[in-house]
Amino acid sequence: MKFGLSQPMRRVEDPRLLRGAGRYTDDLSLPGQSYGVVARSPHAHAVIRAIDPAPALAVPGVLGVFTGADLKKAGLGDVPCMIPLKSRDGSPRAETPRPALAVGRVRHVGDPVAFVVGETPQAARDGAEALAVTYEELPSVTDLARAHDPDAPLVWETAERNLCFDWETGDRAETDRLFREAAHVTKLTVVNNRIVVASIEARAALAAYDVATGRFTLYANTQGSWQLKEMLAKFVFNLPPEQFRVITPDVGGGFGMKLFLYPEHVMVCFAARALGRPVKWVSDRSEAFLSDTHGRDNITTGELALDRDGRFLALRTKTLANMGAYLSNYAPFIPTGAGSKVLASVYGFKAVHVNVLGLLTNTTPVDAYRGAGRPEANYVVERLIDTAAREMGIDRVEIRRRNMVPPSAMPWRTPMGATYDSGDFVAVLDAALKRIDWAGFPQRRQEAARRGRRRGIGLAYYLEATGGAPTERAEIRFAEDGMVDVLVGTQSTGQGHETAYIMLTAHELGIPPEKIRVVQGDSDVIPTGGGTGGARSLYSEGQAILATTATVIEKGKRAAGEALEVAPADIVFEGGRFSVVGTDRAIGIIELALAQRRKAAAGQDVTTLDAAEVAEIKAHTFPNGCHIAEVEIDPATGEVDVVRYIVCDDVGHAINPLIVRGQVHGGVAQGIGQAVLEHTVYDPSSGQLVSGTFMDYGIPRADDLPDIDVDLIEIPCETNPLGVKGAGEAGAVGSPPAVVNAIVDALAEDGVRHVDMPATPERLWRTIAAARAA
Repeated sequence: MKFGLSQPMRRVEDPRLLRGAGRYTDDLSLPGQSYGVVARSPHAHAVIRAIDPAPALAVPGVLGVFTGADLKKAGLGDVPCMIPLKSRDGSPRAETPRPALAVGRVRHVGDPVAFVVGETPQAARDGAEALAVTYEELPSVTDLARAHDPDAPLVWETAERNLCFDWETGDRAETDRLFREAAHVTKLTVVNNRIVVASIEARAALAAYDVATGRFTLYANTQGSWQLKEMLAKFVFNLPPEQFRVITPDVGGGFGMKLFLYPEHVMVCFAARALGRPVKWVSDRSEAFLSDTHGRDNITTGELALDRDGRFLALRTKTLANMGAYLSNYAPFIPTGAGSKVLASVYGFKAVHVNVLGLLTNTTPVDAYRGAGRPEANYVVERLIDTAAREMGIDRVEIRRRNMVPPSAMPWRTPMGATYDSGDFVAVLDAALKRIDWAGFPQRRQEAARRGRRRGIGLAYYLEATGGAPTERAEIRFAEDGMVDVLVGTQSTGQGHETAYIMLTAHELGIPPEKIRVVQGDSDVIPTGGGTGGARSLYSEGQAILATTATVIEKGKRAAGEALEVAPADIVFEGGRFSVVGTDRAIGIIELALAQRRKAAAGQDVTTLDAAEVAEIKAHTFPNGCHIAEVEIDPATGEVDVVRYIVCDDVGHAINPLIVRGQVHGGVAQGIGQAVLEHTVYDPSSGQLVSGTFMDYGIPRADDLPDIDVDLIEIPCETNPLGVKGAGEAGAVGSPPAVVNAIVDALAEDGVRHVDMPATPERLWRTIAAARAA
């Protein structure tokens, strides 16, 4: 069991991080380093009439002031959107050219206008405050609900009625036919509120430029160095990729937001080249609210068609998806391809049709946030099912059970084109009901009523689809100090990657975990990598590690044959040792690797054990599970308390159950935050971000959360050798509908049928009052 998988091994990276020995981007400094500050637009929409850098340059210690005109003169390209989406009429999506520094016009509060560099952070800040910018304000639109109105101000003149794309997928004709034949149709409009990501470590970047080689080195807290390298080189600087080295040290939280190329990455590189010295930029928290990509922000009208027995026939949805003022790198994909993939969820729909209108507003760009389209899709489906059950008088557990795809139907191809390889959804549902004691809930509700509280219970069955790059690379090097280095193409942002990869490598090679190091994040040391996103890391990098360890073992047999002077066919590998069959002659893998290294260094023609492999990721995975929440609400104040929470998850083979449970805990916390606390608010008249600090934007604290009980039901994935399905995003997918379903259940006796997120005390108090009055 020493090297066994499926063990709750504590994270090996934690002692280093908890002792303060982590090495984050802001911890780094280079000789001659200067500091950059971004001057940002105070207006949601305005023409830039003039920028006068003279007052800023007159500030002592200011080294340079750079504007969009400077970048344009130098021939720099725009920050790209990588998704070439087409509307349903075949026309391409609207373009939203995004220079790193605004040229001619600003389109949201916080839009970068100039980059001021100083000898010290204070000099740069003083220079940015002294910068003279003349604006002519224009009307703005920040409300998604009215962005498409005929009289709404235009964010881009080239996007009529602020429409970026009008996209559809699915079988419209068959869906419409099934709706015409339906015995019952449930219709519901739901809001997925805009989320500020608020990673514990703010974004940062430090760039240096080597005049002799013309090469940039960028240190940045990313979710994958290689994507930034390619985009900086190809789209912005128009240089060969080898002219860039991107290094990512430790990262304190990403949640999708740190996947992207940001204007600040461009600014520090440009300024470092222009000034001939390193330039560092670090976001403060207020700046992060304005400049980090936001998440969610959808309004969806969903319709569910059922026969007279409550069996699902068809589903159709129409979504207004806020893109913000500019298209971030992958923004159009999130509400379209990513979200629609899981709309059929675990249910046997005969047809599905999806229509998504991507709309532009004078707000911060929106892109992937934990779950990236899948939480939004699961939310509308699970709210529709609960509503349909109440309308038809069918038990909400029973209506789900009778519509779930059975294990006997696997592999199951959904109307959205996805193929589920495995799953036993009814078994997971039943396990969750038993764990929460669903049958005993009426007694708990009665006890709460005696205390003057409304108690409700809500469930949501979720299905997630992992995603990401189609290949992944791993490399194993036997270092001179006796350690084994595992070089990976993903990037940990707090998930416990080091522990999982060490466990896997130790298991395959029989090496003690303490002898293994994980190396990540340097695009020079590791030539390719898919980065981290879409809960892809373990099943993608895991396959690459399996392929690489297999190669190491095969090379080791040849090397052991050379060292022990026998044929490779006579060598067997077990427990970290190569042995000659039928003898006691053997050599350990690390001892062998070091011996072969020394021989090779001396000029001998020998087999070394270092190896690298690229794994083709042929299929993605479908984690699924059931969330059940119990809430209590004070009807006099609208205050909601999540008092119990359980999750039964099928994430396939759990390599480290301790880490999986921790990932689910974090995702559930974020989902509860969205359901009852988090609310990004823009002032409709000025376009200002009203909820721009933690004084105004609520994120969940420990006392907002119950104990989160997680049970793992392992149904191995059939499409990868590890049997894993991905767990990083699952918690955030199932929690919002479970909590809102519980809230609606608690308030059903008051006549409440729907509540939009976030279910704040004020909103619930008003909802209760309105329902009682009606």
